[in-house]
Amino acid sequence: MGVEYDGSAYSGWQLQHHADTVQARLEAAIARVAAEPVRVHCAGRTDAGVHAEGQVIHFDTRAERSPRGWVLGTNSNLPDDVAVRWARPVAADFHARFNATGRHYRYLILCRPTRSALWRGRAVWTHKHLDLARMRAAGALLVGRHDFTSFRALACQAKSPVRTLRYLRIGRRGELLSLHLGADGFLHHMVRNIAGVLMAIGSGEADVAWTAELLALRDRALGGVTAPPHGLYLTAVDYPEPFGLPNPGDGGPPPVL
Repeated sequence: MGVEYDGSAYSGWQLQHHADTVQARLEAAIARVAAEPVRVHCAGRTDAGVHAEGQVIHFDTRAERSPRGWVLGTNSNLPDDVAVRWARPVAADFHARFNATGRHYRYLILCRPTRSALWRGRAVWTHKHLDLARMRAAGALLVGRHDFTSFRALACQAKSPVRTLRYLRIGRRGELLSLHLGADGFLHHMVRNIAGVLMAIGSGEADVAWTAELLALRDRALGGVTAPPHGLYLTAVDYPEPFGLPNPGDGGPPPVL
């Protein structure tokens, strides 16, 4: 299934005993359609407050439903801030996380003198002017295969800090600035730490070369502030073509109706 959600009300993706999570909501909704318990696996676990447009999940079930039935049935049992976009059967060896070959994120920053009531929870607000040229120059230094130790969370459990950042594009539309990133994989807090560093550079608090310096230092303790979670969106996940799942740029998710 392809899933989107507003993460504002949830304590992240992963199941927790005493907190509401996106995984818990989806498992309960899908179980009602399947008429049996299900365990859902996702392409990328998101933190509290983080959103998704293109999360991909998989689950095993003995139930037989049409793609349309899975989508409409699950959505009818979900709250308004979580929705299934598409569904299709896959091979038994498919895994939403381990078969993914790339992930894509967007980070939104609202730049204006006053806070916004409408963008609250959907974009990070700053009253500071952010210089787009400085941010682009600094971001270009991160593209490629690097050791991103300085940009990972201290509690990150990934075995290797090496990732290939395939692109980092920064654009602006009016007061809204957006960072678009794609990689073969991301470390815990990697996008938010990159966003925090680029915001500091864009505001003039740090030099453009700081991104390259942090890569060379390989020390998270010397890195910048982790940007807030509510500006972050998981936008898409790549899979090998034989699985037949939607990839960025192919026209979007497959029709289910």
